Amino acid sequence: MSKAEKNTGVVGHRRTGIQIMGQLIGLVRPLLPVMCAAILLGVIGYLCAIFLTILAGYGMIHGILSVLGVNTTPENAGFLASLSLVSLAVVLVVLAVLRGVLHYGEQYCNHFIAFKLLAIIRHKTFAVLRKLCPAKLEGRDKGNLISIITSDIELLEVFYAHTISPIAIAFLTSLVMVIFIGVHSLGAGLLALAGYVTVGVAIPLVNGRKGAAKGMEFRTSFGDLNSFILGSLRGLDETIQYGDGQNRMSQMEKRSRELGKMQKDLNRLEASQKSVTNLAILLFSFGMLFLMLYSYLGSSVSFENFLIATIAMMGSFGPVVALSSLSNNLNQTLASGERVLSLLEEIPQVEEVTGQEEIGFAGAAACQVDFSYEEEQILKDYSIQIPKGRIIGIHGVSGSGKSTLLKLLMRFWDVQQGQMQISGEDVRRVNTSNLRDLESYVTQETYLFHDSIANNIAVGKPGADRDEIMEAAKKASIHDFIMTLPKGYDTQVGELGDTLSGGERQRIGIARAFLHDAPLMLLDEPTSNLDSLNEGMILKSLKESWDEKTVVLVSHRKSTMNLADIVYTMDHGRLS
Repeated sequence: MSKAEKNTGVVGHRRTGIQIMGQLIGLVRPLLPVMCAAILLGVIGYLCAIFLTILAGYGMIHGILSVLGVNTTPENAGFLASLSLVSLAVVLVVLAVLRGVLHYGEQYCNHFIAFKLLAIIRHKTFAVLRKLCPAKLEGRDKGNLISIITSDIELLEVFYAHTISPIAIAFLTSLVMVIFIGVHSLGAGLLALAGYVTVGVAIPLVNGRKGAAKGMEFRTSFGDLNSFILGSLRGLDETIQYGDGQNRMSQMEKRSRELGKMQKDLNRLEASQKSVTNLAILLFSFGMLFLMLYSYLGSSVSFENFLIATIAMMGSFGPVVALSSLSNNLNQTLASGERVLSLLEEIPQVEEVTGQEEIGFAGAAACQVDFSYEEEQILKDYSIQIPKGRIIGIHGVSGSGKSTLLKLLMRFWDVQQGQMQISGEDVRRVNTSNLRDLESYVTQETYLFHDSIANNIAVGKPGADRDEIMEAAKKASIHDFIMTLPKGYDTQVGELGDTLSGGERQRIGIARAFLHDAPLMLLDEPTSNLDSLNEGMILKSLKESWDEKTVVLVSHRKSTMNLADIVYTMDHGRLS
């Protein structure tokens, strides 16, 4: 994967369209009986529609010939001539009703499969995103990820509801009609086969190759536009403050125009494909007419055979036309499928550990650790001991590797050399859930969900009662502020916590850590957004609630280090 692909989470076509379709079809396996029912209903429904046309056409022409006094004896006209007009009308009504009922059943089955599978794919996607976090997702283009898990997955509904069964229906219906027409005339059967293959296979394949790259380009550009809009909304305050609104608007208009141009190109491909398809249908229909007329005049086929084969050919292109029309949207659908499948196939940088014996906390350590972000070396032969029940302060300038050390203890990344240890065990051999239970981690930037303050604090301990939440808030020195709000703990915070200040968000993050109540607390700049008074209150709460806990306190503030029992200074991955 290229660097650009890593940043955006978007890949080019790594598979052919057939491979993408094959992998997407593989997901239908649990719903195969429903898919078979949809195909069966679709085939019978199309045959009802085709023979409705054949019988109606024969009845009209036979009636006209009867009025004109033309004698069509059973010997010349065959079985259909023996049907009375009443019987023929009854058969036509039955076929029409069956066509409607069967078409509804087919569509119901297809959409049942589509929406079930979309739910399954979304579940799989979120499970993968969870496994990829944070190592594989940090720095990723969030707009493109949002585009994949929303519009790209949604577009797969077209594939599951309107692509898989139509392909099977078109093949089976066309096979039946080739045999049916071939019984009346072998040459007519071969011509019908050529017509179905041209309209249902050749034209869609040619059109698909033309539009494959444009479809992927459109989906990628659509994701880029989502990213741009998302970034513009998040930076709205800065845009207004510095008067950059016109520039952002111009860029948005430019991107929208480029996207519109791509859509026009795809629409032109669709229009040209429809024109070619309609032309092919006309040519094969008239070809069948002239072939059967020539055969009838040469007395090699009966009047009934001439009539039935011609009408059957003209009225049986429905399934392959539906198949041909799929190629218009199939370019974008396959591009979306490629993006979704590529995300599902991503291998986590850090695999979760299960099946190991649970451990308690008896200290932590880094032993001769080397760690790099790609080519950038952060830690080199780094070692530190974190004894149980002590407060360890790590002081240093930004970029010296302090935050990286905490992330390695959390096992957000794995070291390249050496070991990160908990209770003497390499964290790579500790159950991931066990490791998370042993650690509380407060990051520099606290993310708040669009929910109540109580529920945002309760993230630290799902299922916590209100008393536990309030106690944690008191320790984080935010309880009094919460009680001044109109709805107290039930107050809703805005998206990304925009209704709260940086210090208030940070204190909610600290409250989560207190609520989690893990024996090892990892605090990354926990007071960076706080004034001196609130910093003192937080540090006082930490000291009072210490209670045999082990704390790793990372900060560039020397005042914060006053709380620590041991203070280390970090400078470019080195410890002193």
